Parts: sequence; structure tokens; C-alpha cells
Amino acid sequence: MDRPPEPPTSAARRAARPRGTWSKAWPYLRFAVGIAAVGVAAWAVSGKTEELAGVTGYLRRLRWEWVALAVAAEATSYLALSSLERRLLRSGGVRVPAGSMFGITLAGSAIQNSFPGGSVVYLAYVFRQYRRWNADDLLAGWVIVAFNVVAFAALAAVSAVGLALAASLGTTYDLVEAILGILLFAMLCVLAVTERQRVVPHVTRLVRLSQRLVHRPDPSRPAAAVVQGWTDELAAVSPTPGVWARSAVMGLAYWLADLSCLTISFLAVGVGIPWRGLLLAYGAGQLAAVLPVTPGGLGAVEGSITVALVTFGGGAESTVAAVLIYRLVSFWLVLPVGWSAWGMLTLAGRGRRPLPAAPGTAGHVSAVHARPAREVG
Repeated sequence: MDRPPEPPTSAARRAARPRGTWSKAWPYLRFAVGIAAVGVAAWAVSGKTEELAGVTGYLRRLRWEWVALAVAAEATSYLALSSLERRLLRSGGVRVPAGSMFGITLAGSAIQNSFPGGSVVYLAYVFRQYRRWNADDLLAGWVIVAFNVVAFAALAAVSAVGLALAASLGTTYDLVEAILGILLFAMLCVLAVTERQRVVPHVTRLVRLSQRLVHRPDPSRPAAAVVQGWTDELAAVSPTPGVWARSAVMGLAYWLADLSCLTISFLAVGVGIPWRGLLLAYGAGQLAAVLPVTPGGLGAVEGSITVALVTFGGGAESTVAAVLIYRLVSFWLVLPVGWSAWGMLTLAGRGRRPLPAAPGTAGHVSAVHARPAREVG
């Protein structure tokens, strides 16, 4: 993979800081938690041998050409996701090669899905990778927020379409209120990102409360001045409507390619595709994955999709077999691939550390601040 540009040597000061006990123990602890999660899942499955007996017949007759196509569909979904991140970074003047961004996306997914609470570590990892490519704190944070908002809004849209289609069939799997609420929340998130000026007073109040409670940011600076500084910096990150439109298309492409992986999984086990309620069942499963209960929604996704499809008339054993193939491809296969990408990125960036943050906010690319805000690239 391409190697990121060499950061200033002043970042070496961070390496000299002594590491606390928690910092030293964390890598071993998260590994142990990940192994424990896998063990719990294996124990749960081993206790359901009777229920899974009929599934093995479908798995023994796998059509491997369809499995390969399912893998290709899942790879396409990650390509769309990495393209979304690249597009948003380019709007702030930071260019990341496609290969490196694809590796970061895979590695981030593996981190997020490997152990409970992985989302926090995932966000920190992605933030750090953006910084390695000369994005400042503000741009890196903005891209993470915008990227997640676009992806979440796209999932809400897919779920809403599935809800409408299911309603036309006379059943909605009792998800009307949940999906409408999620759709409304996604719209509010989009407005918060695209209409920053309108949320400045609310952010100012939150900053003032943070200064009072945790003394961060610096309480000596008025909250309004702190937020105004952030707003001025973000003025250099103003994607055009075209960038937002393409980002929305990439977000939709991510979910639709992943949905294609699920659809193809039914063909891989040799059964017809249960079109009735498929979109709603998929949306329900992915929304269940948002709940931070198990790594990557392990168990929640499989259960939600299977129960929903069976409710819509799908065969229980064939549905379980297809969903199992889907999760093997979209979850379990991504783990070793993602951790391999993490290893390659780590080797490529050995000895390099994120750019040191300047007081206030650091400029990611000075040229960005020297020209009017516009789409870059």
C-alpha cells in the first residue's frame, strides 16, 4: 500500500511520554475480550445442534460460484465505503490513495467487530489514520461525523423503503415507529452537518457546560470564541452539493452491495430468494447491529434477519443457512482480511506518528485555508 507522507519530527516528543499501566495492559485485555466473545458464540451455537441439524443439509450442497459472487459483492460494499471516506477527506484538501483508504476501512471494520466496545477503538484508529495523512484534528473529526451521518442516513432510507414495501404486503414486523424514528433522527443529523450555522448556539451551550464540568476546552476562553474558531476552521471544509450527492450515492451503494451479498447467499444454498420482506428484514438486522451489545451485532443481526424473513413466510432451515453464509462472508471473513490490512498499514507507517496538534486547531493543508472553500479534486 502507499505510504503516507513523513510527518514532522516534532511528533517524536509523544514517543518519550511514559505509558501508564492501562495503556500497557489494553492490547492484551482487548485480545482476551475478543477471544472470550468468540468462545461465548461457539458455546451458544454448540447448544443448538438439534435446531441446526436441518441446516447442514443446505450447507453441504453449497454452490461455490455463488459464494464467490457474494464475496465480490461484499468487497464492493467496502470499496463504496472507502470511496465515501476519500471523497469527504478530499473536500478538506486531503488526498488518500484508494489502496490505503481501502485498507483503513477494512482494518477499522475488523477492529470494530473484534470485541465489545470496539466502536470506540475503531473511531480512535480511523482518526489516527486520517491524521497520518495530514488531516488536522478538526477535519478528521468532521469527516468521521459526516461519514457516519451519511452512512446512517442511507441505512435509514433503505429501511424506510423496506418498510413501505412491507406495508403494501399487509405486515410491517412491528417496526413502523422504530424506523420512522430512526429516519427522523437521520434527517436531523444531516441538517446538523449541512447547516452548521444553525446549530452554533446549541454547540456553544454544550461547550460552556463542558467547560464548567470537565474544564475542557480551556475555561479561560469564552465558549462563543471557541465555537467561532471551530466554525472558521470548518469554513474551509464546505463540500458542494455535488459532493454531498455523490457521498449519498456511495452510502447507498455500500448498503445495497451488502444487501446483494445477503441475496446471493440464498442462491448459494440452493433456494429461491425470499423477496417478500427482504429489504425490511435486512434493515432490521443492520439497525440491530447498531446496538453496542455484542461485537459487530453478533447474534443480533442473524436473529433479526432470520426471524423477520421467517415471519414473512421464508423456510426456517433454508433462511438460517443463507443468513449463516451471509455472516460468514460479511463478518467472519472480513476479520482476518481486516487485521491483515491493519498489519500492512502498521508496517507501512512504522516510526511515523500523527501530526502534532497545534494550539487551538492545526491546519491540515495550508492551501486549504488560503483559498475559498470549494470542492477539492
